[in-house]
Amino acid sequence: WCSFDESGKRTCFTGDCGGQLQCAGASGAPPATLVEFTLDSLVDYYDVSLVDGYNMCVSIVSSGGSRPNCKQISCLSDLNKHCPNGLQVRRNGHVVACKSACLAFNTPKYCCTGAYGSPQTCKPSSYAKVFKAYCPTAYSYAYDDPTSTFTCGGADYLISFCETLKQKTEMIGGVMERLLF
Repeated sequence: WCSFDESGKRTCFTGDCGGQLQCAGASGAPPATLVEFTLDSLVDYYDVSLVDGYNMCVSIVSSGGSRPNCKQISCLSDLNKHCPNGLQVRRNGHVVACKSACLAFNTPKYCCTGAYGSPQTCKPSSYAKVFKAYCPTAYSYAYDDPTSTFTCGGADYLISFCETLKQKTEMIGGVMERLLF
């Protein structure tokens, strides 16, 4: 859902980086599916996050890691097709992204702030539960650490983005083929 002008400047309906092709370390404008890494420690921490919403599917596959629990994680479901009405971002009659409940409603309960600013008080909303049902290894709300943070050491990572079911199938098949052969 991006377009480029003659000078190379782009505009995207979602995930835009101020008209630039690369975000230069910043996140694109939400709603956007995020891939997050912490690489400056003894182990790598990584996740797929829907806390800023969803705009496309993604997969992270590790290879060559030194920890036995290096895990492939992904959000391969098209949440745009299953996005609750109050969270939908529509352009030209199509759902192009799915806002997080925090972005859509901006309340402490959905944003895990104020009285809801701890793991004890911030629980997954019905919206976060929809995200988690379709993408079980992705962060669905701010304190979703136990099921959504993964570690690995000394690995290489393949990050793949996809748009359609056919592309998802080809991506998974291609990744598996590279890993198995």
